[in-house]
Amino acid sequence: MPGSAGRVKSADGTVIAFDRRGEGPAVVLVQGAFADRRHPLMTAIADGLARWFTVYSYDRRGRGDSGDTAPYAVEREIEDLAAVIDAAIGAPDQASDGLAAHSTDSGLAGHSTDDAAGDSTGDAAGDSLGDAAGDSLAGSTGGSASGAGGSVMVFGGSSGAALALEAAVVNPAIAKLAVWEPPYHVDDGAPALPLDFARRLAALVGAGRRGEAVERFMVEAAEVPPADVAAMRSHAFWAQAEAMARTLVYEAEVLGPGNALPAARLAGIKRPTLVLNGALSPRWMANAGAAVAGAIPGAVRRVLEGQAHNVAPEALVPEVLEFFVAA
Repeated sequence: MPGSAGRVKSADGTVIAFDRRGEGPAVVLVQGAFADRRHPLMTAIADGLARWFTVYSYDRRGRGDSGDTAPYAVEREIEDLAAVIDAAIGAPDQASDGLAAHSTDSGLAGHSTDDAAGDSTGDAAGDSLGDAAGDSLAGSTGGSASGAGGSVMVFGGSSGAALALEAAVVNPAIAKLAVWEPPYHVDDGAPALPLDFARRLAALVGAGRRGEAVERFMVEAAEVPPADVAAMRSHAFWAQAEAMARTLVYEAEVLGPGNALPAARLAGIKRPTLVLNGALSPRWMANAGAAVAGAIPGAVRRVLEGQAHNVAPEALVPEVLEFFVAA
């Protein structure tokens, strides 16, 4: 399928870069830590959904081709996502440029167990689900890039899920929301993060100790064994991780002190929401997913068999597809 790249300006003037591919109702993807729009998982999700949707995958501020403007605030990131949403629904004051052709395809499939809404149909996510998708999308609440419906659907992963949830509280243009393992801490099994974790990371980055900031985030927040982090320092990935070190501060800000569940705010989300977890993820992540689903009125939670936090796109995409095409 043909695609394009574009840019929009956020409310504070920061340039936000995005890719657009596919055709149909609009879906916006929000990545988590250490990722930008070209991360293999994000591109695989975009390719998998582009057979049925116009998919917008953007670089959050401070990453990839997007700009960054101090001082940081979570509200600025919510505005960045709003700018991409406005572009997706064809707002007249938004423009895309820097067009570059590329193609996509899909064919991903998977399966899950369902905590709230019966069995999922991941195994039918190929052509058979595609046939049903065509019928369902005709009456979908998601807006297309031409502005039909004036709304979009949003997928967010990990800390990007937390950002998508915060945006859904305040942005009525988000018609449906699917999130993968937002890492809130709701029990004693979760990592014990200091309440000023964001400030400590910012101090390291400000002192030029980016590698230490990356290591601290990986060990303390992502639970990567220190020996594994030490081994990563010799890989090409490490330079990329250090280049994104400042955005780790942003992740900590989005999740808030101690990654506490913002239950009262989540209760204000009044639109269909799907919360996904992996059966092989740590128990505290499963508990966090259950808590998020419990806080959002009417939310559905599903558990993907055989999946850990580093989810395979062929397992994830069918779940998101099925949820987004449902009436």
